[in-house]
Amino acid sequence: MNREGLKKILKSYRTPFEEEKNFVAEFIALTEDPLAFQRERKEGHFTASAWIVNKTRTHALLTHHRKLSRWLQLGGHADGNENLMEVAMTEAREESGLISLKLVDSYIFDIDKHIIPANAKDPQHYHYDVRFLIEAAMDEPLTISKESKDLAWVSYETVPDVVAGNESILRMLEKTSKSEFVY
Repeated sequence: MNREGLKKILKSYRTPFEEEKNFVAEFIALTEDPLAFQRERKEGHFTASAWIVNKTRTHALLTHHRKLSRWLQLGGHADGNENLMEVAMTEAREESGLISLKLVDSYIFDIDKHIIPANAKDPQHYHYDVRFLIEAAMDEPLTISKESKDLAWVSYETVPDVVAGNESILRMLEKTSKSEFVY
């Protein structure tokens, strides 16, 4: 999937969640910016994430992000790669050490626009996060990367408490725990 492929998929993206519906036009517009996939676009840029779940959909793999000090899904910057599905898979491998990752569907699973606070290197900016649903085996060993404080398979029942009400994660959780969203 390149920039044009992403734009085409975004134009056909449908979701019952209002917050996602509100992002679609901005995501499509961003595909027109030559720097959309680069960190150098200081207002905001594309990122890609992996919502990693076990096959029976009872647990999600979360990372305790070192810089943000919050439990989140795995993912990261595109750094010029317009194939966000590839970015999500690469980030998932690098941040978890998992090898048996299986992309459930090549279609976008979720999108989210969120603010990233300023730090020593970058001003406050937006991440336009494109997310993909990935399955993995819970018995495979995990490797914590330098970007994380911890990794954990979190049961669906405890995800809301662990992520402290993060609405975008709760939305992905709902998509994988309700029968009408089964992928």
